[in-house]
Amino acid sequence: MEIKQISVFLENTTGRLGEVTRVLAQAGINLRAISIADTADFGILRLIVNNHEKAVQALNDAGFTTRLSNVAAVEIDDIPGSLAKVMELFQKSQVNIEYLYASLESKAGKAVVIFKLEDHDKGIRIIKDNGLSTVESF
Repeated sequence: MEIKQISVFLENTTGRLGEVTRVLAQAGINLRAISIADTADFGILRLIVNNHEKAVQALNDAGFTTRLSNVAAVEIDDIPGSLAKVMELFQKSQVNIEYLYASLESKAGKAVVIFKLEDHDKGIRIIKDNGLSTVESF
């Protein structure tokens, strides 16, 4: 019930993000979700891909610094209030969300929200116990 997220640490310079996407394209890696957070000097690119092991190898070979993390990918209905219900479950259970971002799902009427949770195991139990669907791969 979890997937691997790749975090790539980038200098905040022109073309660096393009280099990452080029390396992944050359390795035949398909991006499934992407998010970037930046400061004046650096950024953290977060990726969900179709083959995390191959992607990490390609990025490391190209000189990028990477880290793998477990995240929960929760499938929700693409209607108002769906995310609020999941957030309420985490709040009531006192599960801290470090960050989240969304991805498009190929199923009509569905979205996937990627959660990085402070207590991953407890968060997964909450998801499972409340009948929510997770995505284990894209």
